[in-house]
Amino acid sequence: MTVKVAILGFGTVGEGVYRTIQTHASELEAQLGKKVEVAAVLIKNKQKERKIAKDVLITTDFNEIINLSQLDIVVDAIVGKDPAFNYLKQAIERGCHIITANKEMFAHRGKELLNLAEEHQVSVGFEATVAGGIPIIQTLRQLLKVNGVQQIQGIVNGTSNFILTEMREKKQSFAEALKLAQDKGFAEADPTNDVEGFDAFYKLMVLSRVAFGNEPDWKDVERVGITSITSELIEVANQFGFRFKHVVSIQKEGDTLIGSVRPVLVSMSHPFYHVEGVENAVNVYSDIVGRITLQGPGAGMFPTASAVIEDLVYVSQSNQQKKLQANPVKEALSHATGSLNNFWLISGVSRTELSPSILPVERLSNQTFIVETTDEEILQKAKEYPSLSYYPILDGTQILQDRKEKLTVTV
Repeated sequence: MTVKVAILGFGTVGEGVYRTIQTHASELEAQLGKKVEVAAVLIKNKQKERKIAKDVLITTDFNEIINLSQLDIVVDAIVGKDPAFNYLKQAIERGCHIITANKEMFAHRGKELLNLAEEHQVSVGFEATVAGGIPIIQTLRQLLKVNGVQQIQGIVNGTSNFILTEMREKKQSFAEALKLAQDKGFAEADPTNDVEGFDAFYKLMVLSRVAFGNEPDWKDVERVGITSITSELIEVANQFGFRFKHVVSIQKEGDTLIGSVRPVLVSMSHPFYHVEGVENAVNVYSDIVGRITLQGPGAGMFPTASAVIEDLVYVSQSNQQKKLQANPVKEALSHATGSLNNFWLISGVSRTELSPSILPVERLSNQTFIVETTDEEILQKAKEYPSLSYYPILDGTQILQDRKEKLTVTV
């Protein structure tokens, strides 16, 4: 017996999946007790030469694939919401397991696919939608059996992380670092999805659904890109021992899910401090195991193919799709700071424009300060002054408290 697989799309991810199935055929057979064979590949351009075996159906018509006499798993390696959703919907209705690396589509339509898969008693693999080769989805599935997940933070976009690393290490401007990312193939000609946080936003929604069985209202999630970060701000942060990272965060406060995508500052004690270049990392806090961090390559042919192949084994061994929901008995702790004071790096206002409740720790320039205040005060000030840029310092409490004790601040 064999497991017949169709791959939709033959770009970086699709080709990586095809090649990995060929090179790891014996490992797959040992795991599944069956051979895995690629039966078909969906492409855009039939004229382009590809290194695909002659016995594989190569077609531009999905109907030819869905009507194959045997088809067990459909792998989606297409970009964008459509036609990927329609293809996967048809595959589920036929009785095929599906695997997707398409985070935008899955963020928008994943719930529908999961519900449809449950109805048809097939499985959905989506490890490759978040953080490339890091097995965060499978890790959360295991944690959810007993642990109550309370907070997730992650660096899940390699392009933004690469740009911030280059700006700091080589003292480049944002434009210079972005161009280098484009030259290396890390960023698209239109980098908006990456640098404005949309890509990370979609991944946050996927993580939220796995960890908490739900997602926050999209319009309530703060999404801030990295375009406001200047070389000067990076240098200032560096002087204090902090690094800028573009971080997604999701946690539960009462019955409300709080999500954000924004630049933050971390010190050397934070697990994200040494996550550089195109690397990704995800930090999970749960009630039993505490904090764990997974780090690894967030993109590329084989890291992403690795996630797809692990999902191939997962869906093949699953009898039916299990609902992805948090343990209802666990009450997630709130890590939102509420009225507690936090430290922030802010830029774009003068000292006279600061409220009395925003306490300067140090003035870095006429319009740049490290301050101590509440989330509410910062958000209120941002409404008053649209030019204000503000960056939370995740783990700098001890550093800045020590500094407050040593310094007499005159501003």
